[in-house]
Amino acid sequence: MSGADAPVQVPGTVLTMRRTGAYHTMTLVAPGVAERFRPGQFVALAVGGEQTGMLMRRCFSVREVTSDYGGTIEVVFAVRGKGTEWLAALRPRDILDVAGPLGRPFPLPRDPVTCVLIGEAHGSAPLFPLATVLRQRECPLHFVLGGADSDHVYGARGARRAGDSVSVATEDGSLGDRGHVTGLLPGVVEDVEAAVVYACGPLETLRAVTRTAAEYGIPAQVAVEEPMPCGTGVCMACVLPVVGDDGSTHMLRSCVDGPVFRGERVRWDDIGTIPFDALGAPRAVRLGERP
Repeated sequence: MSGADAPVQVPGTVLTMRRTGAYHTMTLVAPGVAERFRPGQFVALAVGGEQTGMLMRRCFSVREVTSDYGGTIEVVFAVRGKGTEWLAALRPRDILDVAGPLGRPFPLPRDPVTCVLIGEAHGSAPLFPLATVLRQRECPLHFVLGGADSDHVYGARGARRAGDSVSVATEDGSLGDRGHVTGLLPGVVEDVEAAVVYACGPLETLRAVTRTAAEYGIPAQVAVEEPMPCGTGVCMACVLPVVGDDGSTHMLRSCVDGPVFRGERVRWDDIGTIPFDALGAPRAVRLGERP
């Protein structure tokens, strides 16, 4: 990684904080982070203030970057614990520590191809900076968004501005079709003759997206939502079994080797385990045998 691409640690100043449905959207002035960012990367925010006992950072996808005020980033989050509760209480001009951009970005097509961008809940946030870059490459874009209900669908309005079409599903039927967002994917892939699928969301959603993409013989690039307590690869809490170019299974860290992976390379059924055939996996030891 060159110096221009290396992550930085900067004091970020809260520019705006607003509610977006069930979520909080925070814009931070973070020069250095914004200029290095590429779609699919994320940032790690220190929470709790200087005297906090919350030592681990909280990692968030980036919804948007701008060059305003020397560089801004926008993140979207739901309140799920003390860390995000602290973030939600911040006000303009408050300052917090920002590290980023972190992780590997989405790979981009060399030529204009038809892309389907599918996301669930606020996991869809990384699709929007990706859409901006894909549009610059003259790629037709088709969004598929979903959530439990209308408040938990993120970005439908922005998707209508950025994409050629938008399909929405909610589990309670309060917006768009009733059902899970992945139920819409086969029809969209067929209708638009998609060449690639980009996906963000929970692991089960990404598993289903990968399966559908494989059925149509197209690649799926997926950004996983694994918990990342450190964001830098130190804690090893976000490992996934992924098949490498050599055909062997490697236990890769989502935060540094991802968060973007080729969907067909992830061993979805083995997540949460160390497969016996993974490189470095513990060898079974028979009773009485010395390890």
